[in-house]
Amino acid sequence: MSTTLTYYQAKSELEQIAADLENEAISIDELTEKIKRATFLVEFCQKKLKSTEAEVNKILKKWDQEA
Repeated sequence: MSTTLTYYQAKSELEQIAADLENEAISIDELTEKIKRATFLVEFCQKKLKSTEAEVNKILKKWDQEA
């Protein structure tokens, strides 16, 4: 069963990675993979936010045209 990553899941995972880094709970062996995952999650969140902003702007523009 495949699940789609959501913004909130990505944000939560990023927060956990950050907390683990701050608490030194990530071993040096895991560090590279965690940083790669964090980079992916940041990019995912940025794309999601930009996409949402574009959709909202599209809706608002449509409303303005109808008014």
